Parts: sequence; C-alpha cells; structure tokens
Amino acid sequence: MGEKDSDYQPVYIMPEGTQRNTGKSAQRMNIMAAKLVAEAVRTTLGPKGMDKMLVDSMGEVTVTNDGVTILREIEIEHPTAKMIVEIAKTQEDEVGDGTTTAVVIAGDLLKQAETLLDKNIHSTVIAKGYRLAASKSQEILKEMAVKLDPNDKDMLKKIAETAMTGKGAEDNKGHLAGLVIEAVLKVGRKTKNSFSLDKSDIKIEKKTGAGVDECEIIQGIVLDKEKVHSGMPEQVKNARIALIDSPIEIKNLETDTKISITDPDKIQSFFDMEESMIKRMIEKISATKANVVICQKGIDDMAQHFLAKKGIYALRRVKKSDMEKLAKATGAKIVSDLNDFTEDDLGKAGLVEQVPVGEEYMTYVRDCENPRALTLLLRGATHHVVDEVSRAVDDAIGDISAALKHGYIVAGAGSPEIGASKELKKYANTLSGREQLAVQAFADALEVIPRTLAENAGLDPIDVIAELKSAHDKNDKWAGVNVFTGRVIDAWKEGIIEPLKIKTQAVSSAADVAIMILRIDDIILSSKQEQTGSGIAEKHREY
Repeated sequence: MGEKDSDYQPVYIMPEGTQRNTGKSAQRMNIMAAKLVAEAVRTTLGPKGMDKMLVDSMGEVTVTNDGVTILREIEIEHPTAKMIVEIAKTQEDEVGDGTTTAVVIAGDLLKQAETLLDKNIHSTVIAKGYRLAASKSQEILKEMAVKLDPNDKDMLKKIAETAMTGKGAEDNKGHLAGLVIEAVLKVGRKTKNSFSLDKSDIKIEKKTGAGVDECEIIQGIVLDKEKVHSGMPEQVKNARIALIDSPIEIKNLETDTKISITDPDKIQSFFDMEESMIKRMIEKISATKANVVICQKGIDDMAQHFLAKKGIYALRRVKKSDMEKLAKATGAKIVSDLNDFTEDDLGKAGLVEQVPVGEEYMTYVRDCENPRALTLLLRGATHHVVDEVSRAVDDAIGDISAALKHGYIVAGAGSPEIGASKELKKYANTLSGREQLAVQAFADALEVIPRTLAENAGLDPIDVIAELKSAHDKNDKWAGVNVFTGRVIDAWKEGIIEPLKIKTQAVSSAADVAIMILRIDDIILSSKQEQTGSGIAEKHREY
C-alpha cells in the first residue's frame, strides 16, 4: 500500500516554546541589533558630542558621553547587542579610550555588509574580505603613525587634552592634563625600551563642593577616613607610618565560652589583665618610634585611648587596596604580627594630616619621597560633575599610558580614518573576486568616524567628507575636520593627537565582532528564555 502524507508525524527536535530564526532572517535581526547599539552611542562622539542621562531602576542618575559607561549602564537584552557591548569593554581594558569609536565602526561594518547581502554576496565571502581589510588597515595605520618622544611633555599634554575634549572636564582640560601627565610619569615603570603602568597605582578620590579648577595631585594617598580619637594630633610632620592588617584589640574566643568568676575581686583583675595586654600592644608599636598607625581592622576603644596618650595618629578599617597603595607610596611593609614588628617595617611621609573636605574629614598622607602610588583628588560642584571629570581623567590616563607603552601616535579629527579608507580602496582594486567588494565596504565603513563628527556638529557630512577626500588626494596626510568651524584643518598642527593603539584596537575589535556576527545564520532561543525571546521579537517589530 502507498504511504499517505497524513502518515508522517511532525518531528520535534527541540522543546516546545523554543524560538528559531534561520538564514537571512537571523542575519537581519543581528545586524539590526548591532546597528541600534551603535546608534545609541553615536551622538556622543567628538568634541560636539551630546551627553546621555541614564536613570537606573533605583533612580540613580548618570550623565555621561563615555561610550563604555553608557553601554554598561543600559540593560541590554539582545544576545547580539551584548556582543557589541563586549567591544567597548575590550577597548576600555586595552586602551581606556576610544570605546565609542570601536562600537560605531562595528555598527557601520554590519550596515555595509547588509548592502552586500542584498546583492546576494555570501556572508563567508564578506567575512573573508573584512579579514583582509582589517589586516591591511593595521599595516596602513602603522605606516602613517609617528614615533613619540617619551620626553616630549608638550606632545603628551596634547594627547591628554585631546582625550578630554568633548567631556565634562573640557573647560579645565589644560590643568587636568598637567596633573595626569605628572601622575603617569611618577608611577609608571620606565625602562630603556618599554613603559608599563598599573592604573590602580593612581588613586582617584572624588569630592564635591569646589570647582574643577581645584583638582590637585597629592604625592601620597588620600584616605576617606578621620582619626579614631579626638585626643590625637591634627597633623604629624615627618611621619613614620605603621601599616597593620591585624586588629589592635583583644582577640575574641572562636567558640562560645563562659568564664566563671567566683570571687568578685577577680573581676577587677580580669579587666586589668585585658588592659595590660592592650598596653603591651601599644608599647610594641611605640617602641618602633611609629607616630602614625593605619590599621586594616578594628582598634579597641582602650587602644585608641593609649595611642592618643602617646601622641600617635591612628586610622582604622582602611580598605585593603588602600593599604597596598600606602605601602607603595610610603615604602612601609604591611605587618600582620605585632611580635615581629620592627622599625624597618615603617614607611615615611613628609606630612600626615586630617583635612576638612566639604562636611567630612579626610586624611592626607602627603609629600612621600618617590611614591610608587599617588592620588588625584578631583573636585566638582555636584557628584555628577565629579563623576564625569573622573571618566575624562581616566580616558586621559589610558591615552598617555598607551602612547608611552606602544610608542606611536597619530593625529585625530577623522584624519587617520579617511587616510586608511583611501589606501584600502587602492588595495581593493588589486584584488580579484567578490572579496574586493567587501574590502571597499570596509573602507566606506571607516568614513563613519569623520561623518559622525560632522553630523554631531550640525555640519553637512557629504560636504565635509568630499573636502577631506580632496585634501587627502593632495597628500595632506593629517587633514581632519574642525567641528567648530566646519573647515578642513591639519589636525597635527592643531594639536589633536591620539595614540595609534586607539585606532588599531578599535578597527581590529570592530572587524572581529562584525565577522563573528555575519557568520551566524541560526538563532535558537531556548524555551527557558521564552519570555525574553518574545521581548526581543517585540522590540524588533517596534523598530
């Protein structure tokens, strides 16, 4: 007998409720998600970039135009959009700046790929072309870069000021750039051929109440702590500092213990014994000639009294990270056992003092000799202002560090992107096959940076790009856009300087993630994510 169609049963290989998108539908969804993330941060790019106000579920407000901060704060649900956020995080970890650039390039690479997919060019061909273009871009950017003289402080200042242009700290960028350079050069480790910086060695302490122009560098560490006893001195000159990470108090017994005292006279002797134990601890500390004690754990009330009588300035419950910074700044060793504590373990500082800052007191450990860790004290009218100044300073530290570490710099204002785009188009003409179209698309995508700079400044992007291309065709290597006048300028002469690493990292990260997204042709959302999946689909219907 012949089999009928009705004899076939549908075969389920996945649980009920699983959502699946395949082929072009999956690619369209992914490209749409990536483009939306890029659009979210695109308006923040450049000196004329606007800020975003982010309000979290608790009502906390963040006002920023820092790409990675925006993408971290907004709750992104779409799996592909999360991949784009990863680019920003990588850029932040590797360089510390250029996060918006990386995300915007990735968004445009996928937008260009969409046009090629419409022409029935297979995604693996596009991916191959993008790989070739990314590799060639690295060569082109390295060729156009200029070697940095690490002793040229004027050039370092230009790099720091460029990083802070367009951020909340722009009005005081000259003052802040000087502080950043001094901090980086003080704590960075320089050898003949290399430079390294542990960013955590520069402690950024934020306090509201004064103007941004009152930001200062402290040759030492600022602690958000006040002395533990009012009888202690307000300041200690020629400080000899003990860093202790064990409690200065009687140890509590580990288990529940009862002490039975039958004779009332014994109670007093019990208290006397406790007092003498604490006295012995303080005598051990005092014997080393320490006049400042900074403790990571607690200090008993009685111990505080004895320390005050000895004229010793003491702090308690200081964070472990701050203890480590203090050790680097003062040269002290962190002591765990007071029985092994000697004078050699002490650190030195010119001055330790308690200072009123706003409504609180802070302790300044100042004038350390050759500190390997120090503090940037940032000020601003409100905490929103201080936070944005902190992000700008963080970008500047990243840029200076990247420039010194890798040793090469380029001009900004969109000039390297236009230059790389021009050379890539020449390279595309040497290729045969469909990869040529992908390389040309990659070159077009790089133009998104100067185009966005122009758009954010209210300029006509078509005119600006045409003028820039014309200038580069005349071998004006550093021709960039002046967003304030709309004219083409020599970005190098104008002092708009960036580390090469920002550009190379942004291009390689953007290319890698674009290629990964293009190779996805099947999205399977498991039934556990049914609700989330429908939410994603719903969002796409809206867009």
